[in-house]
Amino acid sequence: MLKKVLLFTVVFLTLLSCTEKEKTKGNDTPPNVIIIFTDDQGYEDVGCFGSPDIKTPNLDQMAKEGVKLTSFYAAQPVCSASRAALLTGCYPNRIGIHNALMPHSPIGLNPQETTLADMLKSNGYTTAIYGKWHLGDDPDFMPNNQGFDDFFGIPFSNDMWPNHPQQGTVFDFDPLPLYENETVIDTLEEQSMLTTQITEKAVDFIGKNRENPFFLYVAHPQPHVPLFVSDKFRGKSERGLYGDVIMEIDWSVGEILRALEEQQLDQNTLVIFTSDNGPWLSYGDHAGSAYPFREGKGTSWEGGQREPFIARFPGRLPENRTIGTPVMAIDLFPTIASVTGARLPEHKIDGKNVWDILTGKTDENPHEAYYFYYKVNELHAVRYNDWKLYFPHRYRSMEGQEPGRGGQPGAYRQVDLKDMELYDLAADSSETRNVAENHPEIVEKMVDLANAKRQELGDNLLGIEGKENRTPGKVK
Repeated sequence: MLKKVLLFTVVFLTLLSCTEKEKTKGNDTPPNVIIIFTDDQGYEDVGCFGSPDIKTPNLDQMAKEGVKLTSFYAAQPVCSASRAALLTGCYPNRIGIHNALMPHSPIGLNPQETTLADMLKSNGYTTAIYGKWHLGDDPDFMPNNQGFDDFFGIPFSNDMWPNHPQQGTVFDFDPLPLYENETVIDTLEEQSMLTTQITEKAVDFIGKNRENPFFLYVAHPQPHVPLFVSDKFRGKSERGLYGDVIMEIDWSVGEILRALEEQQLDQNTLVIFTSDNGPWLSYGDHAGSAYPFREGKGTSWEGGQREPFIARFPGRLPENRTIGTPVMAIDLFPTIASVTGARLPEHKIDGKNVWDILTGKTDENPHEAYYFYYKVNELHAVRYNDWKLYFPHRYRSMEGQEPGRGGQPGAYRQVDLKDMELYDLAADSSETRNVAENHPEIVEKMVDLANAKRQELGDNLLGIEGKENRTPGKVK
C-alpha cells in the first residue's frame, strides 16, 4: 500500500512539474516575429483595404484577428531605400542608401549598421530571410553577413534579369541568381514557382524552430513586374494576372498562419504584413492600385508611400481594430525591440516605439513629424499631424498618360512642383486641394521642422549637407 501511495505521489508531482514547465515556457518564451513584405503592392490591393476585384480571405481574416493601419508609410517610395529603413529603423538617407541598388553595386547596407536580424539574433533568436534582399549583392553586404542565419531568394529585384521585355536589353543584365545562403543554386529562366518555394521555406522554418524564438522575414519579390504566378492561381482573379499574383500572396499568408497554429505558436507570434512602396503605375494592367491616393511608386505623394498594414498578435493586440494614426516603417524596429526585450543599438535611429498605438492605448504619435526624402537625399515633403507639406521638386506622373499593357510600361511625364503645397489629409486624402494660402501658420511651422531636419540629414535640393549622415558599406 505504501509503495502505491509513493508511486502515485511521484507520478502526480511529475505531471505537476511538466504542467508548470509548460506554463513557464508559454509565459517566458520571447515572442516570435514574422514580417511579410511584398514588393510594389498598392494600398487598395487587399480586400479589407477596399479592393473591388481581388479576393484576399487570409489577409482579411488576419485583419479581423488583429489591427489594420490606414496611415502606414513606407520610408521611401523605392525598393532598396525602403528595405534599409525597415531593417534598421533609420531614414535610409541617414545610412547612405538611396533609390534601388543595381546588380554589382559598389555600395550596400553597411554591416556596421544593426539590422532587425542582428538585434534579435543577439537576443537568442534564430533568423531567416526568404525572398528578395536588395541591399547590396557583394558578399559582404548579403543577408548572412547582416544577422540572418538562413537565406533563400534573389539578391535584387526580379526585373533585373535579361528576360525583362523592356529593361533587359537596356541594362544588359546578367542571369538572375537564386541563392541558398551564400551559394548560387540556380539562375532563373522564369519565376512562376518562386512564391510557392518561399512559402514552403517559411513553413519549414517555423516547424524547425518551434522550440526557440525566431525572426522570419518573408520578402516576396511579387507583385513587382515582371509578374509571375503558379498554375494553382493562374486565371483565378477578376483582376487578371496582377490579381492572380496577389491571390497567391494571400495564400502564402494563410499557409504561414496555418503553420503557426499547427505548431501551437500563433499565440506567441507577432505577424506583420505590409509592402515596400506603392504601385508601379506605368505598367497599367500589370500594376496595382493606390486608390484613393495620388500617384504611385517613385513619388512622395501618398500613393507612393502609404501602404496596407496588418498586424496580428492574439492576446496582445486588439481584434478587428482600425487605426488611423500615422506610423512609418522606421518605427517597427524599436517597437519590435520593445516587444521582444531586445536591446536597441547604441548608434542613433529614427524610429520610435509605437506599441501603444498598435494596442490602442493611445492615438498620439511619438514623432513630431515624418520626413519624406527621395532620390539622392532630396527632402520632398513633411507630414505633421494631418497636414502634409510638399517642397518644390520634380516628380514623375502618369496623369494624362497612356499606361502600359501586358508587361510593357507606358511613359511617365516629368512635372515640376514650383511652389510649396499644403494638404489636409483628414479632409482631402487624395491631395486635390492645395490649402497653403489658407494656413500660413501651419506652413511656417512645417518649414521650421524641415529646416531642422535638413541640418541633421541634409537636402540636396538646397545644397545642404547633413551633419549626421553615415556612410554605406563600400565594396573593398
